[in-house]
Amino acid sequence: MTVAGLMVLGLTACAGANGPGPETPPAVAEGPCQNAGLDSFVGQKASAQVGAALLKASGAKSLRWGGPGMAMTMDFRPDRLTVSYDAAMVIMSARCG
Repeated sequence: MTVAGLMVLGLTACAGANGPGPETPPAVAEGPCQNAGLDSFVGQKASAQVGAALLKASGAKSLRWGGPGMAMTMDFRPDRLTVSYDAAMVIMSARCG
């Protein structure tokens, strides 16, 4: 298999069970993530616009989407926000780390 083929295979392995998740918006902050107020996003549809609002509300530097069946590392990063959504793209949780 070629290097390009391996790269495509690696990228498709990262997609959720129902395809790729929402687009990840660019970071709007450069600090540690704050959990306060993130529960208000639970139940909303995952989208790039909601992702941008989540980043702004949390102050996180980066956002990681987690769809159903998607493998994620357990490493803790104080500047990252992890948002999990279900098969219907409904946000189930948003937490720092």
